Amino acid sequence: MQLRPLNKPILISFIVVSLLGFFDAVYLTIEHYLGRIPPCTVVSGCESVLTSSYATILGIPVALIGTIFYFTVFTLAMLYLDTKKDILIKLGILLSFCGLCASIGFVYLQLFVIKAICLYCMGSAITSTLLFVFSAYILKKYRISESSTQTPISSEGLN
Repeated sequence: MQLRPLNKPILISFIVVSLLGFFDAVYLTIEHYLGRIPPCTVVSGCESVLTSSYATILGIPVALIGTIFYFTVFTLAMLYLDTKKDILIKLGILLSFCGLCASIGFVYLQLFVIKAICLYCMGSAITSTLLFVFSAYILKKYRISESSTQTPISSEGLN
């Protein structure tokens, strides 16, 4: 699959959303390492979620993994903007799917296992979902069908 060049507004939107997710995740990572729970003004479950056993994976804060995820997506999009190499945006699209899957899992844990909601975690889930929506849009609008780039095989070539 080869992509047509992306228009800048969709790419800039992708970049801005990845930065929002990055800042959210960096904030939670800093608070984790400082041993503080960020204030929850709209909901009251931040402490329950951020101190649960699900807040780390193998001792690594989930927020740090999110920071790396958003930074990688941002970097891939910026590099694509500079080089126009399809592989970079394709990797960003693949990562956005992984981010969506992780977010679905984390939202499930908040709602049905921990039974508390972290506002910052939900913000991250929204940003990763938006990244996935932008990725789906990019694939739908800018994809050149593989069948149009391949030469058809005649029935004579099959014998």
